[in-house]
Amino acid sequence: MKNIKFSNFFKKNKVKKLLFVLFIVLLFLILLFLLFQIITKYIQKSNFEESYISFAEKNKYTTFSINKIVFFSSSDSKNKVSSKSNFTIENLFAYTDIALFIKNYPDEDSLENTLKEVSISNFKFTKTPSVGEPKLYYKNLTDFASSNINENNIIQSELIFSITSDDTADLSTPTLYNNCANPIVLSYVNENIKTDYTITDTSIPITYNGSLLSRCNVNLDALSTSISFDVYITNNENQKFKTVVYFDIPYEYNDKSITNGSLTVNKETDFNFYRYE
Repeated sequence: MKNIKFSNFFKKNKVKKLLFVLFIVLLFLILLFLLFQIITKYIQKSNFEESYISFAEKNKYTTFSINKIVFFSSSDSKNKVSSKSNFTIENLFAYTDIALFIKNYPDEDSLENTLKEVSISNFKFTKTPSVGEPKLYYKNLTDFASSNINENNIIQSELIFSITSDDTADLSTPTLYNNCANPIVLSYVNENIKTDYTITDTSIPITYNGSLLSRCNVNLDALSTSISFDVYITNNENQKFKTVVYFDIPYEYNDKSITNGSLTVNKETDFNFYRYE
């Protein structure tokens, strides 16, 4: 009988020891997990602080910015048929030429504030018109404020510029002077706003500009468009910069409207480039 009691006592004692060991192991694992969490958060905090300090150090002053955008908006028709009794407008389109001026700092040219590479990507229509077919083109500066559109210059996904210091450079293809002397020129075109539209009132002459929108009964709200894109710059010290540009296409401004014939808007902006590499 004594042997049985002793055996039971031994078994109970063994179970207690096993439970105690399991408790210690579990406690150790919990402490290890908590320690891992603390170390991970500390490393993340340190990495964030280092990244923030590095970013702040790279961007303690502005090297490039887009400080002005000039818009010119008007309208035209690609096909025009007239007779004594009516005018027929085919493919009525509105266009807005956009000149983005890059400012470099300071005023004296250096390796740091001159261009080596420039590209634009991530084009988005953040608001699309309810009528027409919106497109974006690169445009020659000499064609600014004209309805001349080079179909070969349509922008599909990315626009890469050639960089030059030659004053006689051909600007018919995407080209920028390395000292930021010429603007980036784009053209937003909304085609087929009206197709095969007949104007029967021939007593008033047709003028092929923004007034066509009124003559063809186009509501300007239906043309409302917003655009955004990313601009990348690499300077001659191989430092890399980026900014995000966004704007609404202006058809009315203060008391002026594209329907008066054309609309020019000069807009001061502060799209500062930040250095990321």
